[in-house]
Amino acid sequence: MSAPVETAATDARTAPAAVIVAIDGPAGTGKSSTSRSVATQLGLSYLDTGAQYRAITWWMISNGIDVQDASAVATAADKPVIVSGTDAANPTITVDGVDASGPIRTQEVTAKVSAVSAVPEVRTVITELQRAIAAGAPNGIVVEGRDIGTTVLPDADLKVFLTASPEARAARRSGELKGKESTDLAATREALIKRDAIDSGRKTSPLAKAADAVEVDTTDLTLQQVIECVVTLVEEKRATR
Repeated sequence: MSAPVETAATDARTAPAAVIVAIDGPAGTGKSSTSRSVATQLGLSYLDTGAQYRAITWWMISNGIDVQDASAVATAADKPVIVSGTDAANPTITVDGVDASGPIRTQEVTAKVSAVSAVPEVRTVITELQRAIAAGAPNGIVVEGRDIGTTVLPDADLKVFLTASPEARAARRSGELKGKESTDLAATREALIKRDAIDSGRKTSPLAKAADAVEVDTTDLTLQQVIECVVTLVEEKRATR
């Protein structure tokens, strides 16, 4: 089923400058900010795949599914209807018609999303959704996540893998959470490292750098510098099409 969808994604991109860009990496490396800005600057669609996993996790929690029960999660995986908007200026996400953009960012969802996303049936459902969205982006799309270049869109025109030191990532994530929920740097760093271990160690579509991905270490770079770097990579790819 996946192969025809990937072919459709290629056929749908009719514009000369259309490219599919996969941006992967662990939390706190600047994926979301970079991806949205790159998409906006280059007129591409944008998809935050992490939000989709958060959305299905929020649905599981809201419907009383024990997220530690992989069998129960697997059985319910295809029940929620998740719709992701791809406008980089205003990305939206709904679950069963309800705006989930706020609820999916709670600490409870953050703590449980790795368990849910590790279930193969969940990944199958979400991966098919992601491929379908890419197929429907005729002008190209920037897709960010943890397994885009390796599993979801292995034939992406450009693959970028963002990295950063645990300390830098924790500082950024703490800054994002400030004012929303109380946190401290040490706890955030520990949570990030724990999630890295879970995401990298899962059997199905683990967090990993694709062999042909360009690695960008963002530790000592400003957000603008990272954005400029990726924009340059995309423009270079466009020039060779």
